[in-house]
Amino acid sequence: MSEQGAPPAQQPLLLNVQYTKDLSFEVPGAPSIFTQLRQAPHVAINLDVQVQRLEEGANVFEVGLAIRAEGTMTPPKSAGGTEEKPTTVFIADLVYAGVFTLNNIPENQQEPILLVECPRLLFPFARNILADVTRDGGIPPVMLGPIDFVGLWQQRRTAAIAAASAENAASGAPN
Repeated sequence: MSEQGAPPAQQPLLLNVQYTKDLSFEVPGAPSIFTQLRQAPHVAINLDVQVQRLEEGANVFEVGLAIRAEGTMTPPKSAGGTEEKPTTVFIADLVYAGVFTLNNIPENQQEPILLVECPRLLFPFARNILADVTRDGGIPPVMLGPIDFVGLWQQRRTAAIAAASAENAASGAPN
């Protein structure tokens, strides 16, 4: 039993608040696109994790999960047999964010927490918003599958190391 007035034990990762930071949905060819749409559009997904320290010297960060979904359809071949370029059916942009506090986590361990664990906590909510907004926009709902945030983080680290190596090589500095 804890004493009254004693501070609660600090959690290493605390989600202070989560929110929709930006949301945009458009159907550029409406209403005619709905008469041409015979099947679910092909959907391309672009996902990024954005991290920003909110206060210098404090371990409080905003982590944003930026998702862009773009649906296209290929129109039927014209009478001349030439293939038309894909038509944009919809564009959905979402940035779903959270403010996280990291307590007693060493600096060298913060990156994987911010780029893997924090987005993992935000993802189910962002997934739901994207599905709802596309469905409410008259399009079959976009249902995102599981995301490998560890793999994304590793790709980001590999790209950063490669960029640093290329920069060093271009400047003549040893690796």
